[in-house]
Amino acid sequence: QDELMESGGDSVQTGESLTLSCDASRYRYSGAGLCMGWFRQPPGKEREAVGTSEGIAKMTYAHSVEGRFTISRDNAKKILYLHMDNLQPEDTAMYYCAGSPGRGYCHNLNLDALHKWGQGTFVNVSS
Repeated sequence: QDELMESGGDSVQTGESLTLSCDASRYRYSGAGLCMGWFRQPPGKEREAVGTSEGIAKMTYAHSVEGRFTISRDNAKKILYLHMDNLQPEDTAMYYCAGSPGRGYCHNLNLDALHKWGQGTFVNVSS
């Protein structure tokens, strides 16, 4: 198998928080510095980068979520997290966990550089 599996999506109110999880235990690539991250696709719109993790202490974020979203990872359990605070209606989207053996996404938020992503988990934020 070679897969990533997201979970934790839910319907929340504006201003609330939510944490998504990504099980990467069956992803073919592994390693403490493996480039992983999250992207999202709002209904009817294009995909957009959310953020990256290149190890437990090296994260980057898209401007739209910086300061509100936090990515973390448990390398021992091979789980990637996305903690989202102060959610807004514009954060409504399908959220995907992704990985890549290369650095294109982690260095440039280049979605085309991603190797693998999961089925997604939907977050709905209502006002």
